[in-house]
Amino acid sequence: MFAEIIIPLALPKNYTWVIPEHLQVNLQPGCRVEVNLGKNKKYAGIIKRLHTDKPQGFEAKEIINVLDVEPVIYPFQLKLWEWLAGYYMCSEGEVMAAALPSHFKLSSETVLVFNEEFGEDFTSLDNEEYLVAEALLMKHELRLTEVQLILDVVHVYPIVNRLIGKKVCFVWESLKQTYAPKKETYILLHPTYSNEEKLADLLNNWSRAPKQMELLLSYLHLSRTEGEVTKSELLKKSNATDAQLKGLIDKAILCADRRTVDRINYLPKDVQIDFELSEAQAVAFQQVKASFNEKPVCLLHGVTSSGKTLVYIKLIEEQIRQGKQVLYMLPEIALTAQIIRRLQKYFGGYIGIYHSKFNQNERVEIWNKVKSGEMKVVLGARSSLFLPFHNLGLIVCDEEHDSSYKQQDPAPRYNGRDAAIYLASLSGSKVLLGTATPCLETYFNAKGEKYGLVELLERFRDVKMPVIEMIDLRAVPRKQGEKVMFSVQLLEEIKATVARGKQVILFQNRRGYAPYQVCGVCGWIAQCKHCDISLTYHKFANKLKCHYCGNIYPPVNTCMACGSDKLSQRSFGTERIEEVLENDLKEVKTARMDFDSIRNKNAHDVLIQQFEQKKVDVLVGTQMVVKGLDFDNVELVGILDADGLLHFAEFRVNERAFQLMEQVSGRAGRKEGKGTVMIQTSTPNHPLLQHVARHDYVGMYLEEVEKRKQFFYPPFSRIIHISFRDKEKDVVHDAAHLFARMMETAYGKFIVGPAEPVVSRVRNLYLMEMLLKLPRDSQIIAQCKQDIVKYCAKLHGEKRFKKVMIVPDVDAL
Repeated sequence: MFAEIIIPLALPKNYTWVIPEHLQVNLQPGCRVEVNLGKNKKYAGIIKRLHTDKPQGFEAKEIINVLDVEPVIYPFQLKLWEWLAGYYMCSEGEVMAAALPSHFKLSSETVLVFNEEFGEDFTSLDNEEYLVAEALLMKHELRLTEVQLILDVVHVYPIVNRLIGKKVCFVWESLKQTYAPKKETYILLHPTYSNEEKLADLLNNWSRAPKQMELLLSYLHLSRTEGEVTKSELLKKSNATDAQLKGLIDKAILCADRRTVDRINYLPKDVQIDFELSEAQAVAFQQVKASFNEKPVCLLHGVTSSGKTLVYIKLIEEQIRQGKQVLYMLPEIALTAQIIRRLQKYFGGYIGIYHSKFNQNERVEIWNKVKSGEMKVVLGARSSLFLPFHNLGLIVCDEEHDSSYKQQDPAPRYNGRDAAIYLASLSGSKVLLGTATPCLETYFNAKGEKYGLVELLERFRDVKMPVIEMIDLRAVPRKQGEKVMFSVQLLEEIKATVARGKQVILFQNRRGYAPYQVCGVCGWIAQCKHCDISLTYHKFANKLKCHYCGNIYPPVNTCMACGSDKLSQRSFGTERIEEVLENDLKEVKTARMDFDSIRNKNAHDVLIQQFEQKKVDVLVGTQMVVKGLDFDNVELVGILDADGLLHFAEFRVNERAFQLMEQVSGRAGRKEGKGTVMIQTSTPNHPLLQHVARHDYVGMYLEEVEKRKQFFYPPFSRIIHISFRDKEKDVVHDAAHLFARMMETAYGKFIVGPAEPVVSRVRNLYLMEMLLKLPRDSQIIAQCKQDIVKYCAKLHGEKRFKKVMIVPDVDAL
């Protein structure tokens, strides 16, 4: 018997292994097996297919071991992986690497084994080599982590390489299973003393060891007030030692029970819906259900603060009562913090979170709870759609327009929203897409009756939409070449809003202190050594950072070109806004929400709670403050630089700018309807800003869709973006043009480019890009994908272009 097995590598096609007879019992697709690829690399692969067709052209190797008694993933997940790999032009191994928690993939760990033939004479070795060799002689084998401990250094590879070169040891690759269930010791009263009389007799006749007596009394108190008592909790609350507890265990008064426990604490499982939908919401709820009877996908287009989440909750309640599971997708981890508290209030322990900020052990536990059907509702970012749902009934894709649903690098470069729709087709579930500002393609599909469309066009409790005010920056005095951060009107309104006990959100889509530094004498700008982009100054860290490759540089005080010290910081980011507010409005409490200030998995939640509890008056942030957050007390929203959102050479620029401005506007006046939005711009008569001022999504859609049709952009075409990357500028330039010539015969009229992008070098790789705008014809698109793969292979066949990276991105954003 043979098995087609997926391993977490970017192989063009899946490899086939032989299954030895003794391992064939109860083997199923979805089980993990240990396999060998190459000389000595071992991998944990997933069986995709069992068959009897002997592979042609190579001798298949035997699998080494079977790692699972039952499959870790379901057959429909294998179908999803296959579709993602085919549609987004990557390998199933790359999908597997993205889909599975690391502990399921296992890792090939290097083990050093002592070479007996070397003998025990270590006089030719230096001190570090001697220490490792002596340890190998005693233990016979060492892992790299043990070598690091012996030498008390992290970088041990040079020393290990020397030892291998001198034949003191050799390398053996072993697979390690890295997931370990969490264990917790629980303390119990010995069964002898479960009788009240015997316990009273023990306490009344206690004569020695007063500390043990205190510990026992602490245990009895905790067990009565909190139920089960853990060892760590008992020692902490009683201020006792391990030795004192051991004494009570040795005397058979208490006993210890070591148990496997959850890493994440869950609330009791309970459904408590304590609200009624408004008339408009109830109509929308019924319309969504009616739509699901006809179409598997429905768009709920509801203005900001219309109560879409309440509709979701009612739909989720129905699914739980039917014994089904629900996936509630959000574009970013940041959004989960506030929404999980709302959902836990209604669904208790039925709901859990899954995203990349959880450690790998936590992810495995959630994975297993979803697979068993124990966890009914999962709240997560795009990666949550890879979970092994036992009985999926509904997928809610909230803020469906958000570009964060699209994975950029590495592969698979999938769109979580579109993948969720395909997942629903495999699992027989329904998809609800919700947003105030639909993606243009989604709204087009809804209007074309491919999806259902339900509209909720009034705010909850008839609250009015916020008033939009345009502030013309051309009329604001400024220094030559400087951007205006705060107009007088905005600054005065911030003061007045805070004085009324209300809160303010300020939006600026740039983090850091200053996006670039420029020499006042020669015009030199500090740039990254590895990318063609200016460095952003971060004052809090006192560093210059590249936002493309992540490299950090010390601050520059003199011009690298002319030596002048007349350097000035241009434009402004969130750090600088926060500093100006703290200096100019000392009585105002300010906080910042951006990538730099939100580092660990709880930091975002802490900041949101502080803002909810009114411990912060003004919240300054990037896109993080735009997305779906619900604050009752916000009365003013300021968009500091609308021009920065409008001036991009990209066909989606107007759509994205509208979405960002409308979403951030929606944070204002959500409860009392007295919201104001102030937009600072140098082009107040820009057509898009007129749509924003009227909250007119449909007007924006009609205008944009006409332009898209004229220039053959989505939704009237499908796009594949192809980027070329290489260390040599002329090599990548020639490779891109040769590739375009290969494609030209069949696809000439659909090709745009190749050309250099605006940022033409990132991480020391020069870039070229081309765009294919293809008709919405599945046969043409499928053929084009095959041709791209064929011409990539042909290009790499030429020695000069062998190392050029070619990256296709289907439905690129």
